[in-house]
Amino acid sequence: APACYLQNRVQFHLAHKFNDEKRLMGYHQQLQNVLEDQLSLAAIHYLRTHYQEAIDIYRKLLLENRDLLALNVYLAMCYHKLDYYDVSQEVLSGYVQHHPDSVIAINLKACNYYKLYNGKAAEAELKVLQDSCSSSFHFANDLLEHNKVIFSNGEGALQVLPRLLDIIPEARLNLVIHYLRQGDNDVAYELIKDTEPTTAQEYILKAVANAVIGQERNSVRIVHIHQLFPSCHQ
Repeated sequence: APACYLQNRVQFHLAHKFNDEKRLMGYHQQLQNVLEDQLSLAAIHYLRTHYQEAIDIYRKLLLENRDLLALNVYLAMCYHKLDYYDVSQEVLSGYVQHHPDSVIAINLKACNYYKLYNGKAAEAELKVLQDSCSSSFHFANDLLEHNKVIFSNGEGALQVLPRLLDIIPEARLNLVIHYLRQGDNDVAYELIKDTEPTTAQEYILKAVANAVIGQERNSVRIVHIHQLFPSCHQ
């Protein structure tokens, strides 16, 4: 097929998917200063946990395209990842007023409430969405089931999280947390030992699992692995 902007964007995302850094940079250099290419670039920044870079792009696009309300959702997601939950909620509120049955927006609102207040406040937001019987509710059922487990302090974790391990990235981390809380340290360790950390939470969880198992097994090698993980902060 002849080369075009769409083809470059697709190949850009595929290069990220397959961890081909060389190709990723090549396709990056071919991106243009147009809406679609900049949205693609912001998405890759988000996926690579470069949240501030994604924020800079979304804010610029919002100044140029104030009618594209969904940009506020993407921006709010970035602020949530940076732990600015109150800012995320403020940015999100305008979109929710126009689209009160948006599953993605209400789920993000619930996640903000969970961090700002508590699990009950978050669950109440999801219940309002579920009770509205919106046709869009069902497409995100896995996501919402996952988050309801988190909001309820792990209730139903073993029934829900294992089948979501290959669907929702956070499911593995939250299942590790559940096993550690229950004292099932071996199971927690097996779940996370092959994970390559990219976020603070992943570094911390893998370090904790290695430290606990290293002490239990009196393994100098595992404890040494734990010591290799840097401390992270945001």
